[in-house]
Amino acid sequence: MAITSTVTLNMARRFNAKSETVFEAWTNPEMMKKWLFTQESTNKVAKSDLRLGGTWEIVDHRDGVDYRAIGEYVDIIKPNKLVFTFKMPQFSDTEDVIRVFISPVQEMCEMTFSQEIVVLHEEVWTEEDIERAKAEYSTQSEEGWGQMFEGLKQLVETSSTHTD
Repeated sequence: MAITSTVTLNMARRFNAKSETVFEAWTNPEMMKKWLFTQESTNKVAKSDLRLGGTWEIVDHRDGVDYRAIGEYVDIIKPNKLVFTFKMPQFSDTEDVIRVFISPVQEMCEMTFSQEIVVLHEEVWTEEDIERAKAEYSTQSEEGWGQMFEGLKQLVETSSTHTD
């Protein structure tokens, strides 16, 4: 049995878009492939079976390698709440939990995001090693999500001007 610990990453963003548009960007494969763990030009697979127990999958192809992200929907309240699992099987058997809350704020919406990141320990690690690993996982995840959220912002703010 592997030894793990968990670190929680919390982030928030405001978008000049409706809650429904941001929710759809998280769950509609045509929108997911433009920003979620992938880019349209490198995306090979984008699937979403949006129901409790349904699964989602993204496969991104970069530098000759397929990167696969998968998960299961745990809680869905359109267009305000989405909870799902996340893992990348080629790297680890660990499974994170991601929670997305979307609230209207005047003509905009605010998205709060949290990820419970599972950190796999090596047997020889000290408490300092564990804390350092948790900090690294959190920092790397925050950087990755920050880049993705910029893509999400461009997507939802562009698409919302075309759908009004």
